[in-house]
Amino acid sequence: MPLTDTAIRKAKPAEKPYKLTDEKGLFLLVGVKPGALYWRMKYRFAGKEKLLALGVYPEISLKTARQKRDEARRLLDAGTDPAEARRVEKIARKVAAATSFEAVAREWHEKKRHEWVDTYAAKVLTSLEQDLFPTLGRRPIAEISSAELLAALRKIEARGALETLKRVRQRTNDIFLHAIATGSAENNPAAGLHKAVKTAPVEHRPALHPSELREFFIRLDAVRVSRMVKNAVLLQVLTFLRPGELRGARWAEIDLQAGVWVVPAERDRSRGLVGMKMRESHTVSLSSQAVEVLRELHEITGNRDLVFPNRNDPRRPMSDGTVNSALRAMGYAGDEVTGSGFRATATGALLELGWRPEVIDRQLAHRERKEVFGAYSHQAEYLAERRKMMQQWADWLDQVKSGANVVPIRGHAA
Repeated sequence: MPLTDTAIRKAKPAEKPYKLTDEKGLFLLVGVKPGALYWRMKYRFAGKEKLLALGVYPEISLKTARQKRDEARRLLDAGTDPAEARRVEKIARKVAAATSFEAVAREWHEKKRHEWVDTYAAKVLTSLEQDLFPTLGRRPIAEISSAELLAALRKIEARGALETLKRVRQRTNDIFLHAIATGSAENNPAAGLHKAVKTAPVEHRPALHPSELREFFIRLDAVRVSRMVKNAVLLQVLTFLRPGELRGARWAEIDLQAGVWVVPAERDRSRGLVGMKMRESHTVSLSSQAVEVLRELHEITGNRDLVFPNRNDPRRPMSDGTVNSALRAMGYAGDEVTGSGFRATATGALLELGWRPEVIDRQLAHRERKEVFGAYSHQAEYLAERRKMMQQWADWLDQVKSGANVVPIRGHAA
């Protein structure tokens, strides 16, 4: 006689487990504790009697248990052991979970995070969690198509977050390359998607015009910030380095006697030290003025590993906002000048002074643009010219500071 819900609800525990039989091998096993009600199906396969667990009552109702039984019987009719089919399915789910987009992305993130400062690593993960995991997270990474990925990127595009879109697209490309390298995927659906989405307009860093540098030095001399911070600002102007490259400076990188600073491709990111943006060591020829600034700094921090140590933790560099905070204290708004902006200021002035674009570009440590500067690949190219250029730049700045009527000099430009 088939089971009923009423009979199940009336079932009470006993000293030993007992069965409430339904039909076609299905029964409810009543345990010795209250609420211990387990669905089982008895069947024979290859001449052996076997049991298949179908769940727990009431999470699995009588109706659902019968549906599961019927599915198992269909497998039996097709010559498949339902227990074996379940084992294979469980393994497949486990493999799918391990190779889901989210699992692979988190694996990539864990691999990369030692290269990043903690705050940046957290931002990358948050971006993935907000922009990609909700739609792609559970999908097997090997099954994700370009169209599917594009749909996820379009959602970011639709809200106008084009800079976020660019970064997420680049990270997605890296994740798929990691998946291919580790055998989780064979193709990269992110390749070429930059052509299918909007790109953020190029943002030029706020920068002073060379004609405004006289006023800049007057303000720098008057502002009430520490000597270390003032010298950091001066070196930003004198060396063309990016703010992160500058503030991560270590004394071991600098040869004051030779007037050379070799910034490594990588620094210890676990300490917040950033190497060269293009992942290639870069030689900075130090003008006599830059050497003088560094000698003064050596009297302040020379007993430390870092040129610009953080006052709260000397193993870490000063805050990434220190130089910009000094500029704000000097009365400059954020849309007038930033630490990075001095690179543009120097470029404009040096072009006026007659220096060749490729020499300036090399000193700025830009990635070579194949269509223009493809022939100049080695980081030390133009080193002799760059040394002359850096000294002329510093001398020209001294003239500006003194209030001299500076006229661009067409020198050393051959």
